[in-house]
Amino acid sequence: MNDLKVGVIGVGALGRHHARILAGIEGVTLVGVADSSEERGREAAESWGCEWYADYREMLPHVEAASIAVPTFAHLDVAKECVAHGIPMMMEKPLAGNVTDARQIAEMADENGLTLQVGHVERFNPATVAAEPLCQNPKYIKSERLSSFSFRSTDISIVHDLMIHDLDLILSLVQSELKSVKAFGISLFGKQEDAVQARLEFENGCIADVSASRINPTAGRAMQIWSETGCTTVDFTTREVKQYAPGAELLTGQSPVEMAFEPGADIAQLRDDVFGRFITVTDAEVSDDDALTAELTHFVKCVKTNSTPLVNGWTAVAALEVADEIQKAVASHAWGSGPQSLIGPRILGRNDESQQKAA
Repeated sequence: MNDLKVGVIGVGALGRHHARILAGIEGVTLVGVADSSEERGREAAESWGCEWYADYREMLPHVEAASIAVPTFAHLDVAKECVAHGIPMMMEKPLAGNVTDARQIAEMADENGLTLQVGHVERFNPATVAAEPLCQNPKYIKSERLSSFSFRSTDISIVHDLMIHDLDLILSLVQSELKSVKAFGISLFGKQEDAVQARLEFENGCIADVSASRINPTAGRAMQIWSETGCTTVDFTTREVKQYAPGAELLTGQSPVEMAFEPGADIAQLRDDVFGRFITVTDAEVSDDDALTAELTHFVKCVKTNSTPLVNGWTAVAALEVADEIQKAVASHAWGSGPQSLIGPRILGRNDESQQKAA
């Protein structure tokens, strides 16, 4: 089979890694990179031995697939051009800035029989791969995705920027319709939310508490998944996956609480035995594979075999639909009344006349 001719549109902080990885994938020829910045584009082209195009539309006739890492607001326009040239797309997340545009992109790809993969890279994180079999039919999920301010993706809220990863993962685990959403958010550096806390309740009874912030002093990406078989913890950064489950004694009804009331009970020993004897702790085996490499390799395979990507356009639309519900809940959150409540409208970037007069 001939090499797949691929181009990368946008070689900023993330796109340059797309170019680097695609240049090294067997069965791929990186034909070119497109970026409006000559300095950035030429540097990437020289690094990975391909052509630089100032206008991505000039590159499209020369490629058979495209990896797209441009700002979210440009996704729909780029997608239209790729579809017009019959180019399969690997589109970075979120698929679009709103559900309407996302649906249009997914529909265009479907109608033209084009592969569309969306860059929810956490699906390819080895920690996710290791954890998924351990937490089927979850009852409760708690996720945190925290980072310091990077001055990137300021055109979208934290919900679309970071939380979208966890929303996609949660939907893939829960497999149920969303029933209700409660959320609270703040914005400190612009009109887009920088920190959001949401509670999702699903029709099957599962509840998910989701936190995301890009104004946190420390970084962290973690999830707890409670299911009928126990609790699984996932650290997406360190790639540590642990499962906590009832031990054999606990399953047969021997509780350490009851044992503590027996004559001569060794309370200190029972305390030490909680984790290990009564609650088993298992460290899952996690590979050291690179998630972005796995994601792009999967895209190449899907294009070559005309198979459906793990995260296709409609999967990404579903995550955006939940994201929109969260943002609606944030917007409708009641800050209360009185002078102290003015901090809320200010933080959310509302600048109406009443606020100005009050200030």
